[in-house]
Amino acid sequence: MVKNVFIWKEITLTTKNKIGLLANIVKIIADHGINIEGIVGYSMDDEASIMIVAEDITAAKETLTQNGFEVKENDVVVVDLQNKPGALKSLTARIAGENIDIKYIYGTVTLEEDVSRLVLVTSSNERTIALLKEKK
Repeated sequence: MVKNVFIWKEITLTTKNKIGLLANIVKIIADHGINIEGIVGYSMDDEASIMIVAEDITAAKETLTQNGFEVKENDVVVVDLQNKPGALKSLTARIAGENIDIKYIYGTVTLEEDVSRLVLVTSSNERTIALLKEKK
């Protein structure tokens, strides 16, 4: 069951990979009092890509840019989903049933609140939002 769904901003950094890169990025953000709400990263060969959803995405982008990082900003769909078996199955089936492609997804669970928070980008974020706001 979808508890909440909305469009948010995500920043993406693609840069040369090196040991300590992530530690440096999150230090810069934390030292400016910005809370990271979601993060995913990976490296391929010598390049690293890191996607961040932050409480103040504008400040995070400005701070990282001032520290020499090239940062892109894009819209993402944030979904708060009931944390129970099959919830993600139902969510992804609804999206697929409307012929919407999920480009990527990441998330986390808050056990105290029984909520999974997912961040996803689809072939149509607007249609995804409208679909998930419908009562089923």
